[in-house]
Amino acid sequence: QKGKPVEAAYVIVRFKNNRSVSKFGRKTKLSWEMRTNMEGVAKILPIPQGTIQIQVIAKNYQTFGEDFEIYDEQKTVEIKLNPPQAQYSAH
Repeated sequence: QKGKPVEAAYVIVRFKNNRSVSKFGRKTKLSWEMRTNMEGVAKILPIPQGTIQIQVIAKNYQTFGEDFEIYDEQKTVEIKLNPPQAQYSAH
């Protein structure tokens, strides 16, 4: 909200390509979980290039989830979280 960083947001990154990724006969990790720091940044070690899904869960914000095409060795993805929507009742 108002451009402020979100500290301790839970970030899940999943490699989405359907092919099996292996290096020297060992499978490469395809999913990572981390939390954002005080500046709202979550850094991840180099991952396979291709389609990844990023999901962000933070208290008092809507959950974010989207797929991204990553083909650069270093890439910054900026995500802005929205406040929760008001709840509606049909009664």
